[in-house]
Amino acid sequence: MGLLDDKIVLVNGGSQGVGAAVARAAVREGAAVAVTGRRPEPGRALVAELTGRGGTAMYVRADLSDAAEAKAAAAEVIAAYGRVDCLVNSAGLTSRGTLLDTTPELFDQHIAINLKAPFFAMQAVVADMVARKAPGTVVNIITSSAHGGQPFLAPYVAAKAGLIGLTRNAAHAHRWDRVRINGLNIGWTATEGEDATQKAFHGAGDDWREQAAERLPMGRLGQPDEIADVVVLLLSDRSGVVTGSVIDWDQNVLGGLD
Repeated sequence: MGLLDDKIVLVNGGSQGVGAAVARAAVREGAAVAVTGRRPEPGRALVAELTGRGGTAMYVRADLSDAAEAKAAAAEVIAAYGRVDCLVNSAGLTSRGTLLDTTPELFDQHIAINLKAPFFAMQAVVADMVARKAPGTVVNIITSSAHGGQPFLAPYVAAKAGLIGLTRNAAHAHRWDRVRINGLNIGWTATEGEDATQKAFHGAGDDWREQAAERLPMGRLGQPDEIADVVVLLLSDRSGVVTGSVIDWDQNVLGGLD
């Protein structure tokens, strides 16, 4: 028996990185999966990989910076599978900006992808759960930087801190509907997106992971498949009644000082 047997899981931003790892783990645990993303090539490649292993999966193209597309993607998945039992919001924008140099346009981009898209995806999915009087689960992928973060992440931190508040508010609002909503504040993770970010914004070379690992307590960056296992647990009945929790998944301890 898998942790997600017979569940329908929608992973927004699921075509690469943490989202793709969650999709793989969900299929491994018995779920049918839908992934959304802006670029068809990696989305379709992931679906081919999952179905090639005997899983059930579909890709829905969606530009999650557009709230209407986020809602429409959820509606398309509900129409295709009949329902969504579990939602994972893993899409994220990490482009850099400080308090002093962030433009209104950059700020709006971060709000659109890191906060507005999860809000309206949850709206669409939870509305269907409530209409069916069915339980469900949501996991929002957030960031440990939401506690304060680096100066060059000002708009990112603002949006993700908002997602923490939204996670708790929605969990409180829908606990009597048996819809459990939790979040995961992930630390520095080795993903394709992080590789591109390090090279684009910090001039990193191909060995940046090795250099970063030397500065981290556990001697390595976090891995997407490790995060995926925690997400699957939170989506599943094995996580019990927990809702409204935002868990720090990181090797640095909030408030700890050297």
